[in-house]
Amino acid sequence: MSENNHHGSLLRVLGVSFGLAVTLGGTIGMGILRTPGEIAQQLPTPAMFIGIWVAGGVYALLGAISVAELGAMIPRSGGFYVFAQRALGNYAGFIVGWSDWMSTCATIALISMVVGEYTAVLFPAVANHEKPVALIVTLFFALLHWRGVLWGSYTQNVTSLIKVLAFLAFAIVALLHPPAAPTTAKVSLVVPVGFALFAAIVRALQGVLYTYDGWYGVCYFGGEVRNPKRDVTVSMFGGVLAVVVIYVLINLALLHVLGLARIAGDELAVGTTAGVLFGAYGDRVIRVLAIISMLSTINAYTLSAPRTLYAMSCDRLFTHHGTVVNKGGTPTITLLISTVVAVLFIISGTFNQVLAVVAFFFVSYYTMAFISVIVLRRREPDLPRPYRVWGYPFTTLIVIAGSVAFLVGAVAADQKNSLWALILLAISLPVYLIVKYFGRSHIPE
Repeated sequence: MSENNHHGSLLRVLGVSFGLAVTLGGTIGMGILRTPGEIAQQLPTPAMFIGIWVAGGVYALLGAISVAELGAMIPRSGGFYVFAQRALGNYAGFIVGWSDWMSTCATIALISMVVGEYTAVLFPAVANHEKPVALIVTLFFALLHWRGVLWGSYTQNVTSLIKVLAFLAFAIVALLHPPAAPTTAKVSLVVPVGFALFAAIVRALQGVLYTYDGWYGVCYFGGEVRNPKRDVTVSMFGGVLAVVVIYVLINLALLHVLGLARIAGDELAVGTTAGVLFGAYGDRVIRVLAIISMLSTINAYTLSAPRTLYAMSCDRLFTHHGTVVNKGGTPTITLLISTVVAVLFIISGTFNQVLAVVAFFFVSYYTMAFISVIVLRRREPDLPRPYRVWGYPFTTLIVIAGSVAFLVGAVAADQKNSLWALILLAISLPVYLIVKYFGRSHIPE
């Protein structure tokens, strides 16, 4: 079904600045604050520690090289669902769409709760009111986006700019600080060898790739960028490169101020660094930085979640009411449903369980998108491709292999939730058939 319908249509009003902002806003989050300590423990030399962040950036860049072809070629909003549905069929699209949408709603709930917790520390008056704060944050962004896509776009541009400037300022202040003195801490950093080194690299890379997740953000808005032939590719490549620079700078700053021995095992190494830089105010500084970072991410996810469900509605894999778009270009029904689900997650506190289960599908989105590049090259060779993958098929095959290896590692690391994910996958077929039947039966003539 066309995205233009009698209910209204999405508006092509977004540009490169928004594409960059949504990539940066959706990618840079709590991961960069929490992951460095884990990475340093796995790879305890400065070269390996920084190298794995560069390697993760290369993987994200190779992924962007492949996905950009799909984004420029299929200018629809809806993210990975759109690519999987076009190349692999309705059922594959259904699985990707529902799991992606559900995990995005759960992530909105989770991040809003963390904002509530951090706010309670900064302002003791709201202590024990973390859930109300989380609900206010979630509803605020939903109401903001109800006004129209331009409101969401402006908010994303501003919050992402503030986030980037804050992280860069932190890195610069840290790099100008006197370097860490040789540690006297009794910390044993043993460099693994042989298979142990390989296993450590895999575990570290898993953490890094989770931290880079979000590099594809502009693909959720392919039907709304003014010039998808240019804006999708420029936003994706520019966004990935900017994230790599910021992540490497932050980790170099941590090495400079703390040294690797103090970073290793620290659950909030950036917070420890802030304590060194700002003394008693360090905790407050890092919590403000975290809240700024998280608000930008919530805005990005509140924009993207309804568009996945909207694209599914256009393809009759959800209720036809989901195609309703207001004059501001917001898919209001799917925004309402997404907000209700996020609110229910906050109230029930079940977002962690949902995220743990759907994490199984996390890299499968990438894998399906990369496979879609190959499938569509073979099946629709004459389809106009404003941008073509560099080094095809080798670059695409490399990221497919990396994604499959990552997926195997994720299953091995969390067999319990992977089993639940497989059960979810098994029951998805009858659910898909039911949804498809009602979707086709209730489409108005």
